[in-house]
Amino acid sequence: MMKYFYEFIGTFALVFAGTGAVVINDFSQGAVTHVGISLTFGLVVMAVIYAIGDLSGAHINPAVSIAFWCARRLAGKDAVFYVVSQFCGGLAASFCLKIFFPLHKTLGATLPFLPVGKSFLMEMILTFILMFVIIHVATGAKEKGMMAGVAVGATVCLSAMFAGPVTGASMNPARSLGPALASHHLENLWIYLSAPILGAVLAVVVWRNLNKS
Repeated sequence: MMKYFYEFIGTFALVFAGTGAVVINDFSQGAVTHVGISLTFGLVVMAVIYAIGDLSGAHINPAVSIAFWCARRLAGKDAVFYVVSQFCGGLAASFCLKIFFPLHKTLGATLPFLPVGKSFLMEMILTFILMFVIIHVATGAKEKGMMAGVAVGATVCLSAMFAGPVTGASMNPARSLGPALASHHLENLWIYLSAPILGAVLAVVVWRNLNKS
């Protein structure tokens, strides 16, 4: 039961710090900068992996948990409760940020600046790359070890650095659902709920076939 709580806390930290950096960058007229936002996302993911990787696996992402389930590294019951815990953590973080910044229009919501089809494809590819890294550095269904946090955090930072301006580089349905509901920006939410899951599952399919050869 505690591992579900750890996933809630880990996802809360990710969304609170990551989308908080977006909001505070707007509030402070660019003091955080785009590079700072990207680093914040990467660093909080790295920190959470080192903090709870041995305890819950530090998925902090429904797409990752579903992909681990598809890889037969996570039981179905755990996958369901992980996803619920992650969504709840993201929602709690977003509504907490809304208390601090009630007038902010988006609260760090992921909004596409590319056409819908291209945004979907971009998010799918980004999550494919992320999950491909994760499944190679994870032990079972757990992201842990000396280099796992660095590898995964750096991948998140890299993706946010170059793709953040065009799609938000979510790669995480829980990261997108909370800000979307808190700010009432639901118009393109389906992209950020479906594309990361498809990309993560595709990474598992490719990984499995590569390991057969």
